[in-house]
Amino acid sequence: MKPLPVIGACCAPGAQPIAADDAQALADRFKALADPTRVAIVNRLAGADEVCVCDLVEDFELSQPTISHHLRLLREAGLVEAERRGTWAYYRLVPEAIDGLRVALAG
Repeated sequence: MKPLPVIGACCAPGAQPIAADDAQALADRFKALADPTRVAIVNRLAGADEVCVCDLVEDFELSQPTISHHLRLLREAGLVEAERRGTWAYYRLVPEAIDGLRVALAG
């Protein structure tokens, strides 16, 4: 997924129209966050430099395949990135993507 350009506030009073491609990219990211588990995963990642999938499985008391499914959707939306080390993958937020959402909502 391409990075969102700094488009200013899309959803604040007085917002200027945004390009269709930018609107789609924003919608895809918000769609990825339209699940309470994924919001909680992003929140957990926001509090750490990186988190092992094994820790997320333990924290959320969900199966590893379920956590991996949520992480895949977040990764496809460009919100998280992963690094594999041995058996486990370690995830971290993509700061630019999170900042892009913040700017889009608040300006």
